[in-house]
Parts: sequence; C-alpha cells; structure tokens
Amino acid sequence: MSESFPRLQARTRRFTLGAPRGFTISPDGARVAFLRSQGGTDPVTCLWVLERDGGGERLVADPRALGADEANLPPEERARRERSREQAGGIVGYACDAGLTLAAFTLAGRLHLARLAEDGESPRAVEGPPGVIDPRPDPAGTRVAYVSEGALWLYDLATGTSTALAEPESPTVRYGLADFVAAEEMSRMRGYWWSPTGDALLVARVDDAAVHRWHIADPARPEQPAAALAYPAAGTPNAVTELYLLAQDGRRTQVAWRSSPAEPYLAAVTWDAAGLVIAVQPRDQRELRLLRVDPVSGGCVEILTEADPRWVDIVPGVPAYLSSGALVWTTDADDARRLVVDGALVTPPTLKVRSVLDTDGDTVLFSASEDATESRLWTYRPGDGLTCLTPAPGVFGGRRGGNTTVIVAQDLDRDGGRAVVHWSDGGSVPVRSLAESPGLTPRVTVLPPAVSPSGAELGARPMPAPPAGPEPRVAVLLPTGYRTEDGPLPVLMDPYGGPHAQRVLASRAAFLTSQWFADQGFAVVVADGRGTPGRGPSYERAVYRDLATPVLEDQVSALSAASAAFPGVLDLGRVGIRGWSFGGYLAALAVLRRPDVFHAAVAGAPVTDWSLYDTHYTERYLGTPEGDPEAYRRSSLLSDAAALTRPLLLIHGLVDDNVVAAHTLRLSSALLAAGRPHSVLPLSGVTHMTPQEEVAENLLLLQVDFLRSALGGS
Repeated sequence: MSESFPRLQARTRRFTLGAPRGFTISPDGARVAFLRSQGGTDPVTCLWVLERDGGGERLVADPRALGADEANLPPEERARRERSREQAGGIVGYACDAGLTLAAFTLAGRLHLARLAEDGESPRAVEGPPGVIDPRPDPAGTRVAYVSEGALWLYDLATGTSTALAEPESPTVRYGLADFVAAEEMSRMRGYWWSPTGDALLVARVDDAAVHRWHIADPARPEQPAAALAYPAAGTPNAVTELYLLAQDGRRTQVAWRSSPAEPYLAAVTWDAAGLVIAVQPRDQRELRLLRVDPVSGGCVEILTEADPRWVDIVPGVPAYLSSGALVWTTDADDARRLVVDGALVTPPTLKVRSVLDTDGDTVLFSASEDATESRLWTYRPGDGLTCLTPAPGVFGGRRGGNTTVIVAQDLDRDGGRAVVHWSDGGSVPVRSLAESPGLTPRVTVLPPAVSPSGAELGARPMPAPPAGPEPRVAVLLPTGYRTEDGPLPVLMDPYGGPHAQRVLASRAAFLTSQWFADQGFAVVVADGRGTPGRGPSYERAVYRDLATPVLEDQVSALSAASAAFPGVLDLGRVGIRGWSFGGYLAALAVLRRPDVFHAAVAGAPVTDWSLYDTHYTERYLGTPEGDPEAYRRSSLLSDAAALTRPLLLIHGLVDDNVVAAHTLRLSSALLAAGRPHSVLPLSGVTHMTPQEEVAENLLLLQVDFLRSALGGS
C-alpha cells in the first residue's frame, strides 16, 4: 500500500529532499558544486561536484561516512537553521575559496574541509574549539575563518592550528554572527566577510545586552530549563551592531557607519575588487543608504540614498558590481522595482525585478516578473541590453559564473524543480533530482484579476468596494474528477496573504497541499491580496499602518471572483479558511471580523498581537506601538475576541521562537474571558517550522476533520 500524501509530504519535507540546491560555480565556469541528499526521503544532505570536462556528478562529502551526529548541533546552528527555515540535516551549508577548490562546512559543531578536485584528499574533520558554525575559507584557500561560542577564529591549513581573532568581552557579545532580526527579516545570515585579497576581514560585533529577554519553555518537559531568548519586540531595544576591520597584522579598526543612533540596521555587505560597500537603514526604514568604506581607515562615504515616505525594501543581491566597476542597484520607479546599472535604469516598468542573483564579468543575472504569478531569469549586459533566459511560463532561479549558468525551473506541468547546467562552451547537462513524486497533480485554474465583480454580495452584508488598482490574483482547485453535476462544494480559503510571500505561482509545488485538501471534498481558493510581492510597490505598500483591513477585504474579493468564475460550484454558505503564520493571523481575522462570509477557521502559529512581534518586520508596516497605537489596535486580534461566533481552531508550537506561543495563549485567554468557545492544539517541542514527521502529517488530517465537522452544519 502506498503512503498517504500527508505522510509522504512529511517524510520528504514537502518534497524538497533529494532535490539539488545551493549551487556554486567556479570562476572559469568549469566546475559546479551543489547540495543534495541521496533520496527523496533521505534528510542527510551531501556535498556534490559536477565537472564540465566529463565524469558526471561526484559525491564529495557524505555526513554519514564522516560520523555526523545531528543530536549535537550547537544552539547557534539550530537557531541559524530555524531562521533560514532549513528542514534537512547533514551539510546544509558550505563555503568555498575563490577558485572553488576548497569547501568548508560543519557537522555536529566540528569544522570539516573537503577538496573539490577529483584527485583531492578525502574530507576531514579539523581539531579546534567546539560549536563551530559558518566556516568560510579565504579567497586563496589557505585559511578558514569560523565562529565558535561568540568568538571569531582563524584556522591555518599549513600549520593546522586555530587562532582567536576576536573574543567576546561579555556574555551578551558575539563576533561574526548576524543578530536575530538581520537573519529573520533581512535575509542576512552572515556576520563577517573576507577581503578580496584575503588580507583582512570585516567583522560584525553584536551586543544584545539591551534586548529584552523572553523565556521559551516546553511545558511537556518540566525537567528542562526555559531557554532565554533575546527577542527585540516592536518598540523595544534592538541589538547594537558594530563593524570592525581586522587586518592580517592584528590591527583592529572600527567602521564609522552610523550617522545617528536611529540607524541600527546593517542590511547588506559587498566586498570585492571594486571595493567595500555596505547598505544601512534607520529604524523607521524610510531610507536605505549605500556607503563606501575605506578598508584602511574605516571611514564611510555615502554613494546614494533610496527614500520612501512609507518604507524602502531590502532587495536580495544588491549592492553588486560589474567587472568594469559599474554599480548594480535597484530602485522603485513608475510603480515597479527596476534594475539600475551605473546609475541608469535598464529595465522597463513592465518588468518587476525580484532579486539580483549574480554578476559575472559584465553580465547581471536577475529574476523579474512581467506577470506576478511567474518569475523568470534575465540577463543584462551593457551594449547588449536585456535577454530572457527562460521564456516559458514558470518560476525560475539560478546562478552564473565564468559564463556558465545554472537554471532551476518549476512550472505547473511537471513535478518538482529541475536544474540544468548550461556550460560556458555551449553544452548543457541536467542535475539529477532524486525528489519523490507527490502522487497527485494539482488541478489549478488561475483567474485573471478582472474576474472579480464589484457588486457581489457575500454573507449578510455587501462585499467591500474593490481596491483601487490591481485586484488579487486568485487560483481555484477542485477535487480530482469533480463534475459540476456532483453539486456545490464547501469552500476552503488557503492563503498566506501577507508581505514577503506568494501562494499563486506558476509552480506545481505551490499547490500540492491545496490540491490534497481539494481532494478531501473542498473547492480550494488561494489568493494573493494587497501586501504580497510581485505586483509593484503600491500594491505591497497598501498595508501601511493597517495589516488587517486590506488583506481581509482582498480574501473576500477573491472568494467572490472564484464564485463568479465557477457558478454553482462553490457553496458560499460553507466557507472555511486555514493558514500558518501570517496566514494563521488572516484565518483568525476572517472569522472574527467577517463571520457572515467565513464560517470556520484553522489558525496555525498566528500573530495575534503585533506588539509581540519583532522590530524590523512590524515597525516597517505599523511604526512603533508608542508612535502609532491606533495602527496596532487596528491590526490586533485581541480586541475582536468577543465577536467570535464561528468555530476556531488555534494551533501553536510551544517552542516557537519566531511567533511565540504567547500569541495564541493571549487570544485564547481573551476568548475565554469573553465566553467564546474555541479549540487550542498545543504542539510540544515544535518550533515555527513543524519539521517533525508525525506532527506535520497529523496536522493535515486534524485540520480536515475539524473543517468537515465545522462546515457540515453551516
């Protein structure tokens, strides 16, 4: 008997195990390193190499052969994996020298080195201090920097010895690591950077002494002490990040990057042959300044400043430089994110840039969208202009180096992601994916935005007027084999619905869980409303100072659009909604504020009180609780507790250090105080990711049971 979809999805970590990822290309374009486990249910990630000149894929390092024990991970490494949403084990990250000949990685807190050439020595563990994380070779591959217990160390391959370069002066100080909000919200996982010549390091010194301590405990394990977490909640102090240049001769020079105490965020660092530049942001995030740093004196000169009266986004991959020294940047103009090279706009307003993936000589590789449901790969070269590398519909990622390009493709026609290496000599070779087939095919209809009727009524009151500008992108999934004569179906709204994430994408992987829910007897509606990316700055910034009203209005609008597109198929008297994280917040919001439209909700790990969420994310949209208390009141669920009249299931991991369990517990207390029945499912030992197989599997089954029961009599 084959495994059920919930079990298989749990075992395969959402069908990501066995898929190649983490590509790095050598400067000559002749070698590609990547990560992949050895099967679709194998959680142990290995390091592989693919050579242009034959030989096929070659296994470089297998953690099992090296005696790795995932039970002994340093707490800092567990935190890094939580921040990056890493669900696999083994070699989940690596770094290489400039020539892609030496790789460094950690296993169970020990530094390991591997030679990537075919005749290189076998991977080996390196003796040194415990709890090693984030090792990075210098450009020449003669030394490796790494972090251990808050200190930055340097391992010399020639002598086999390690030397501490910077040690914490107090228990609250860490060298070489990103602070919580940098890793969680800015996607800056690093805390140190080698100079291009390897003679110096730029190192972050983070002191979280002022950050309030929260205590995360698992009540199911009372014998274990609570873990103290430095969590910078909205309106409270952030960690203080300083930058130091550490020279080879031991000199230590501070970088004077702050213009004022109001500028606490180090957003990005680039150090290459064109020089050292950093991107910094004030706490209100209405500016993003790019500074050139003198690597000798530590002095800073402003290159440019982006400004917006609401906020300025941090765009992945910039700043960057071409070999000519031309700056690669992005700016928001004509309601689009546009690519800027050497001060000139080089993309049209119809092409919305998502990220810069690589610069290779005089070529920029970037991802951009003409349609929000797709993200294609493009290149720009001065003199040649723009070229689309992936003209077919889909969602694409990639890397480029030495004129070799790796393209990773997802679409609605095939399972999983497919990676192909396009060598610089014109040849190409696929990189095998060992990911499991999900055993179901999403039956997706993506509606054009214009489908939504403006005069529709849902529930007991009129639908809000549709927003000015683009309407939500909506996808509808019906049960496999469904026929209209089978009668109307209960509806399940399945959104994320908030900033930073999309659900309506031209990718099968985006709809696997939604199709499984559809096959349980639901018409599933997935919608990306205002606040979600890919539609332009005005669409994303429509949630400024109100994270509740626009996103909820757009889910109602999406439901109306789906009903109009499938007349007689959706039973609008039986509408449920489910979600996780922001989606969980949106699900609870829906039954609290629009019970005439939404008849049951499953809210997983919901933010219920935005004053409990972190500074960088929350203050971008709502300001501070002291500065704009009304924005927090509008967006909070707690004051709506007495309005609950529909079935609500709250689910939360008790050791979640991102959206802490206090969110659900405070809402539950408010509901109880108001005499409103509801259900709470606490998950012992579970974080925000719910990676445990049994938990992930049974959560889907329990949600179906709850929704069937709740909607059966609606």
